[in-house]
Amino acid sequence: MNTASEILLIIVSAVLAIFLLILIAAIVYVIKILRQVRRITDRAENVAGSVEAAAAALGRSAAPLAVLKIIGKIVKQASKTRKGKD
Repeated sequence: MNTASEILLIIVSAVLAIFLLILIAAIVYVIKILRQVRRITDRAENVAGSVEAAAAALGRSAAPLAVLKIIGKIVKQASKTRKGKD
């Protein structure tokens, strides 16, 4: 090989080595970011699950509360009517 091809080979090898190091560093950062995204999605799923459970509990208790509210209104109206007759 002549001198020009050896110099070109050294330059290309150096550029490829630098590119490889940059690529390794980028992959490490991408893996870290993906782990953080996974943690965030896990937390979001937990929050969504707890909100869903709270909504279900509220839905189960909403019907009895509505009945109690109606009964309370009836009792209140009856007591007002009874006071008016006395």
